Amino acid sequence: MKKYDIIAIGSGSSMNIIPAFLRSRPGAKAAVIDKDDPGGICLTRGCIPTKMLVYPAELVRTIHEAGKFGIDAPIRKVDFRKVMGRMRSHVRPQIESIRKGLGSSDDIDYYPMAAEFTAPYTLKVGKETITSKLILLCLGSEVLVPPIPGLDKSKYHTSDTVLDMEKLPESMIIIGGGYIAAEYGHFFSAMGSKVTILGRNQQFLPREEPEVSALALRSMSAHMTIVTGQEVVEVQAGMMGKKKVIAKDRGTGKTVAFSGEEILVAAGRKPNTEILHPERAGIQVDGKGWIKVNEHMETTQPGIWAFGDATGKHLFKHVANYESMVVYYNAVLGKKMAADYHAVPHAIFSYPEIAGVGMTEKEAIQAVGEENILIGFHKYADTAKGMAMDAEGFVKVIAESGNRRILGAHIIGPQASVLIQELVNLMYTPTGSMMPAVNGMHIHPALGEVVERACQRLMTPAQYAHLQMHERGEAHQEHKHH
Repeated sequence: MKKYDIIAIGSGSSMNIIPAFLRSRPGAKAAVIDKDDPGGICLTRGCIPTKMLVYPAELVRTIHEAGKFGIDAPIRKVDFRKVMGRMRSHVRPQIESIRKGLGSSDDIDYYPMAAEFTAPYTLKVGKETITSKLILLCLGSEVLVPPIPGLDKSKYHTSDTVLDMEKLPESMIIIGGGYIAAEYGHFFSAMGSKVTILGRNQQFLPREEPEVSALALRSMSAHMTIVTGQEVVEVQAGMMGKKKVIAKDRGTGKTVAFSGEEILVAAGRKPNTEILHPERAGIQVDGKGWIKVNEHMETTQPGIWAFGDATGKHLFKHVANYESMVVYYNAVLGKKMAADYHAVPHAIFSYPEIAGVGMTEKEAIQAVGEENILIGFHKYADTAKGMAMDAEGFVKVIAESGNRRILGAHIIGPQASVLIQELVNLMYTPTGSMMPAVNGMHIHPALGEVVERACQRLMTPAQYAHLQMHERGEAHQEHKHH
């Protein structure tokens, strides 16, 4: 049996810890185990490759909209193969560089294979049995494929396989109505595919604020078909080599058939803990299979730590990076640091872009009571820069009425992922107050003013509901004119 000072399963955010651990303990030996390409989901098939695809898609949309500014810029060709090739030419060398680094390191043994526990602190990897009193479980997660009759007989794509596509499909059906569906819907429609999104929830992007989702649905429907409240019940072979997806409306019970050249399943993620057999190591998982951890990121077996997707809490790379720091403090430095999730930001790189942090309005009302919250709201179009850009979208900020502590913020519109950072950073200050955003001088006319003004114009939830009714009425009128 081989003994190690530290073992990491997964080579994503665990690599924030391993080099630092080895530097602090000369002569120590680490094992890094990863059954997939090294670098973690973010690099190999998540954030990095997808952002390299959605940026060209954003350029396509921007050029399409140039007409309203008096610029006639037709797009002669979108070279799908070149777009995909550029993404791969960035991602693959990074993966190979990590593989080479892991394989040639003197103080790391790299096992590019699956591992399973045989006993506490003991793992079987290939033909080897290895052990350590310090083990990091940075396992990631895997694609969730719902058990739809006929789906397995039909060749379908997931967010894992879609990156290998060489040819742009003429039409695509996306099963799922969350952020993966939104980003890939945006990408494929901008490349020239006829996209249909079938969401199971009545609300498109169900985790966003209803008014954010409503605007996203309205804007994105100009480029694709988005149908919500659909339970996909069967996949069949269709005419002319196409695939047929049968969906049942969860409200009316009516079934409708959709036809497309390719199917992309974007129904979420699930744990991949089964192959590891954590129960043999005294590590508990929850009802779904995610690893249970305490506030310090330690599992039910002391000395074994889990973070990132493996815990099922917040499946974002920036959360995994943050949690790796918590684990480093606790497991390596021997300090006591609790993970804090009061301000976890996220972004959806669709068109329009969407970003959020902290609580929704509903959650804030449940947490502190309706009488104790104020809502700030401002539209991009009501700022100078937003008007110049003819930008749709808005900023919504939720704060406690007494101390103006930010509870949550939600943005839809250009640069949402950048604009939200001002509020995220304020949420990490000792008071979490929005007042620096109110008092801080904002450049005029820059997009940042939309955040400033949302923080300046606060109203009660009842006043906000009234304003939203008015906004919906206006949007409906405008929709009728178009």
